[in-house]
Amino acid sequence: MQGPVHAILLYGLVPLWIFAGVGDWWCHRRTAIERNAGLRESIMHSLMMIEVGIPVLMAVFLEINALVLTIMMAAAIVHAVTAWIDVAYATTKRPVVPVEQHMHSLLEVLPLAAIALLASVYWDQFLSIFGAGPAKPDFSLSLKAAPLPPGEIFGLLFAVVAFVIAPYAEELLRCARHRKVPHHLG
Repeated sequence: MQGPVHAILLYGLVPLWIFAGVGDWWCHRRTAIERNAGLRESIMHSLMMIEVGIPVLMAVFLEINALVLTIMMAAAIVHAVTAWIDVAYATTKRPVVPVEQHMHSLLEVLPLAAIALLASVYWDQFLSIFGAGPAKPDFSLSLKAAPLPPGEIFGLLFAVVAFVIAPYAEELLRCARHRKVPHHLG
């Protein structure tokens, strides 16, 4: 897939998603998440990264079809539920300031925007999920016939590792180190 949707996804939505992720991590650091909401909240952040990361990897490496779009939509629903649980928990343990709330808004809506853009390009396969349109749903997994250029794949993976995985791994380790040993064990 080349063209406007490709450009919007790779050079618009993905950088904005990464920015929002770093902003969210920064808010967690400023509120000393390790001292209040702790490891439980940080684990939920890791779960949400996996819930969004799998569809991103699928979009990068696999042909977009009914199966991939279905998995993306299911992952978006699971991500939304996890995000709701995360915020419901976090707000009882630490302040969730307006800037963090805005980061959450971006992190929740950007996967939906990406799915909508992909559905617009693969409209026949999107409709086929619901039994509509002329196409039969393709529920196979296959590598892209025309893969993304290696530089784009490397840049995307580097940015995700450096600006998403690394900060949240730091948060997870910080929370794990700060976790108190229960009195009956120590």
